[in-house]
Amino acid sequence: MRKNLIFLLAIFVCAFGFTLVSAQSGPNNRTPEAVSTFSAAGEPNATALSSADIFSHLSEARRKLSSRPASAISGELVTLAAVNPRTAEISLFSLGKDEFLVRDADLSATTQTGGAVRIHVVRANGVNTAVTVTDLSNGRPLIPLMVQFPIVKGGAITEMAYYTSAHPALLSPQVTETGQKYVRRMLDAAAERLAQNGVVVPADIVDIAEHLCIVEHTDHKRFKNEDRTLLFPEILSLYALNQGNTYRYSVSSAGAGGMIQMIPRTYAAIRDQHAGVSLQADFVDGMRNHSNALQAMLLYMNDTWNNLNQSPEVQEALRSGIASKPELMAAGYNSNPMKLPMYLKNGGAQWRTLIPAETQIYLAIYSSVDSTLQLGSHSTADEKTSSSLETPAMVAQPSMASTVLSWLGRSVSIGGPLLGRLLR
Repeated sequence: MRKNLIFLLAIFVCAFGFTLVSAQSGPNNRTPEAVSTFSAAGEPNATALSSADIFSHLSEARRKLSSRPASAISGELVTLAAVNPRTAEISLFSLGKDEFLVRDADLSATTQTGGAVRIHVVRANGVNTAVTVTDLSNGRPLIPLMVQFPIVKGGAITEMAYYTSAHPALLSPQVTETGQKYVRRMLDAAAERLAQNGVVVPADIVDIAEHLCIVEHTDHKRFKNEDRTLLFPEILSLYALNQGNTYRYSVSSAGAGGMIQMIPRTYAAIRDQHAGVSLQADFVDGMRNHSNALQAMLLYMNDTWNNLNQSPEVQEALRSGIASKPELMAAGYNSNPMKLPMYLKNGGAQWRTLIPAETQIYLAIYSSVDSTLQLGSHSTADEKTSSSLETPAMVAQPSMASTVLSWLGRSVSIGGPLLGRLLR
C-alpha cells in the first residue's frame, strides 16, 4: 500500500512539475501557431499573437486598407481588417457606420474574398470602437486589426482615420512596455526642445506628466468597475498600437482634445505666454501633433507650479505633509489650480474633500496609476540597451483568460468625462 502511495505521489509531482514549467514558458517557447484561450463554455475567446506578428500585421492591414480604390470608399461605411491567426490571412469587410457605432450590435458582413463573418460591437467609441469577429465557416475568431473610418464634415470626407482598438489578442506586457516607452520618449524630447528654447522643466514635472498621459484617458466608470492592472496597460497599449495617432480624435464634452486633453483657450494662453516657443497656431493640429501637444502640456504644468509654489498655503501644505506636489499638480490639471490655496486654507488636512468630485476621482486614478505602474525617468534609464519587446518588470502580467473576460465585460469607453483646464 505504501509503495503504491509513493508511486502515485511521484506521478503527481512529475505532472505538477511539467504543468508548472509549461505555464512559465515564455513566448520563445511557443510553437509558431498562436495560442488560444477558451471560455467556460469551450468557445474560443481570443488568440494571442507575438509582438512582432502584431506590428507586422498592422503594417500589412494599413497597406491593404489604404490601397483600396476610391470607388470602394463611402462616407457611410467603415472598413475593418482582421487577421486569421492560424493562416496570417488578412480579410477586409465593410459595415454601415451607424451600425458600427451601436454598442452590443450583432452584425454580418462579407469579406473581399467572399467569406462570411459575424461582428459583435463590444464597445462603441468612434474610431476606437472595439469588436469581436467570427469566421462563420468554422466558428473560429479572427483578430480585429484596424478600422478605416471616414471623417465626414459638411457632407464630404475630409479625412480618413486608421485606428487600432485594444483587442485582447493585441495586448501583452511587451506591447504595454512599447507604449510606455513611446510616451516617455516623446515627453523627454519635448522637455529637451523646451530647454533649447530657454524653458527648463524640472524632471519631476515631466514624471507627473507621464502619469497624466494615462490618467487623462482612464474612464471613471471603468476605473471603478474593472481590474486596474488590466485597464492601465490597455491605455499604454493604445499608444504602442497607434503611436502618433493615439487619441488623435479624442474630444471631451468640454472641447478638450487629443493626447493631453487641453481646451482651446488654455492653449491660446500658453502660446501668448511663451511666444519664444514655436507652438503650432492651429489648436486642432497642435493637439494632434504629440510633440507639439506635450510641449504645451509641460509649459502649462511648469507655469502652474511656479504660481502655486508662491502661495503660503501651498508651501505650508508641503512642509506639513498634508499635500504633495504630484497630487497638487494633478488636481490643478483637472480643475482650476488657482483655487487650490483656498482649499488648503479652508480644509487643512481635509482639503481633498473640498475639490470637485471629478477631481477627487482623478486623484484616486493618479494614485492607482502610480502604485500599479513603474513610471518616471528611472524606468527608461536602460531603454537604449533593452529591447522594446522584452517582458517589462514594471507591468503586471495578467492571464489572457482574465484579459478577455475583463475586455468582453466592458460597457463604457476610454475617454470619459474630461474637463477643461481653466477657471470654471
